[in-house]
Amino acid sequence: MEEINIGAKVQEYRSQRQFSLRELAARADITPSMLSQIENNTANPSINSIRAIAAALDVPIFKFFQCDTVSENLIVRKGNYVQLGSAKEGVVYDLLTSDLSGSIEFCKMEIPPHSLTSSKARVHVGEEVAYVISGSIRIHMNGQEFGLDEGDSVKIPAGVSHVWENVTDTASVIIFAITPPSF
Repeated sequence: MEEINIGAKVQEYRSQRQFSLRELAARADITPSMLSQIENNTANPSINSIRAIAAALDVPIFKFFQCDTVSENLIVRKGNYVQLGSAKEGVVYDLLTSDLSGSIEFCKMEIPPHSLTSSKARVHVGEEVAYVISGSIRIHMNGQEFGLDEGDSVKIPAGVSHVWENVTDTASVIIFAITPPSF
């Protein structure tokens, strides 16, 4: 089992946010000396210290406990997608990421001719971007309709209700990413 290096993760997130050691310590209400010891793995932080650091960095606590192992399991080979839905039922979704444990979901959606993705418009907490690989499609967003053709893309902001509609005689294929994952 991989050992989790909380100190390195604190240092990584602190660097990403461009906080000095003293600045983060002040925001987390701990001493700079203690923060330095945590980052250097010479002190074991309490759960309350980790909570305070996470809040100051605006990072979920679980991020400090995730393993950073890179493996073949991160790769999804052609034809080995997790399929959500079936051609018999209508819209088919293929998960293009290895799982939904990260902060983004990446899928391919195939919409049969003369069909909708849902009888009701959907709303996501986060944002979505989509790219039309083939076909033509209509997207209804907050009651407005927009046509998209092969090669077009769209950004769907958080909280915008939307539904996809294929009014053509051929299937349309769209790839999309949603953050955070919503499936």
